[in-house]
Amino acid sequence: MSMRILPALALALTVGAAGPTVTTGATALTVDLQGDPATLDPGRQYDTNSYDVYRNIYDNVLHRNPQTSAIEASVATAWKAVTPTEWHFTIRNDVRFHDGTPLAAADVEASLARILDRRFNSPQYANFSAIASAKATGPDTLTIITSRPYPALLAQLVNLSIVSKAYVQAHDQPYVNAHPMGSGPYRFAAWLRGDHVTLRAVPASWRGRPQIDEVTFRTVPETATRVADLQSGRAQLALGLTSDDVKTIKRDPKLQLLGGATERVAYLAFNALGPGPLRDARARAAIAHAVDAPSLIRILLAGYARPVTELLTSRHVGYDPKIPGYPHDLAKATQLLAESAHAGGLTLVFTTSPTYDQRIIQAIQGQLEQAGVTVRIQSYDFGTYLQKIQSPQHDWGDLRYGQWSCACLDADGVIYPLFHTGSIWSSYGDPAFDKAVDDARSTLDVAARTAAYTTALSILQRDVPAVPLWEVVALYGADRRLRWHPTVDEQLFVANMSLGQ
Repeated sequence: MSMRILPALALALTVGAAGPTVTTGATALTVDLQGDPATLDPGRQYDTNSYDVYRNIYDNVLHRNPQTSAIEASVATAWKAVTPTEWHFTIRNDVRFHDGTPLAAADVEASLARILDRRFNSPQYANFSAIASAKATGPDTLTIITSRPYPALLAQLVNLSIVSKAYVQAHDQPYVNAHPMGSGPYRFAAWLRGDHVTLRAVPASWRGRPQIDEVTFRTVPETATRVADLQSGRAQLALGLTSDDVKTIKRDPKLQLLGGATERVAYLAFNALGPGPLRDARARAAIAHAVDAPSLIRILLAGYARPVTELLTSRHVGYDPKIPGYPHDLAKATQLLAESAHAGGLTLVFTTSPTYDQRIIQAIQGQLEQAGVTVRIQSYDFGTYLQKIQSPQHDWGDLRYGQWSCACLDADGVIYPLFHTGSIWSSYGDPAFDKAVDDARSTLDVAARTAAYTTALSILQRDVPAVPLWEVVALYGADRRLRWHPTVDEQLFVANMSLGQ
């Protein structure tokens, strides 16, 4: 695309509870999110709106190269598997938290301990549950012991944000959520719930001073408003655009379209443990065959997606190209419903949030109605939505649309948390599936892992706890001056961005 030269930003926004005020002499970035962060405590939630913000406040143990996706050093500068279950990590000694205290191995230990404490009820527990112990053996050395060989350990540590042990011990969890304090390139400035979060650059960051001095993340649920913000210059980056917005972005010489394929998979999940009718696998299979994903991709997404037959992409370790999925077959859907315990009719509650593209929700509703299934949509703000689907009572409704990314490029970070018995995300359970994914996460043998995941994926194909829909293509609208390359794992690191002339 041709580039248009525009003057650099000369103003920055300093945001307080009363709204933005102007500070001169700094470079400011405004990012429109699809929803308000559910939390800014990195151990408490794992949704996109939250980690898009808090991962700029906190440092992670490891890092993925944005071009190659290779795992690289970050706060941990070196690591070694001493045995198949014992790992030694060297922690940087020049990292400081925003309160001036040094980051040490004990802080990494504490960050893992919070997530692994079942009373803390972290949605990230499944990602780290293979860890039997984590112990700081010195200020800059950490030993992690896993219960069994765990091949995805490094991939999961890419996503472990480090909290200050002293800080989380001195303050309760609501305070940590409302006043996040990390060691990342940006420090917390303000959070007006439902409106915006503002972060300011840390000049003395161990990574070097970021080129963006201040970033404001605005909560803008309406896609049309996010596009309008780009056109007016109110925002320089907007997330979660749809195919309908592509032409608008491309026509505006002040804007650019960014994005590409991701490891995120869109799916329709069923409540197989709740009190509703989808405890019946035949009813779940009927719905699976009633959904016409290729039509949704063609009509609603304008081809900006790729169909999948399992809840993995070809980039994930464990992907099996032989899993058939559920081809659209309305006659088969009708037959399965007739054979089920709900032949007389089926009424379902579709639980969702405005964070998701409501065109997709309503289109799926229409497709299911063609198969004789009545669907009632119940929408909640994203924080409430997450609380409902994570409820141990499994009373959140009957089906929900989701888009899952583990940012780990491994099946362990997808099908384990989504479907393993007892996972906070799972409304399904099967002992044979549990054994297969447990086996896959307990061996370093590639062939054995592949075989175990084939077994696990075949069980999911049979039991239909969810319908895989498509591999998500992320679409971002941006100011022409923004220099940034989106990554496959969708990490929104503002320190990697700059605003040019």
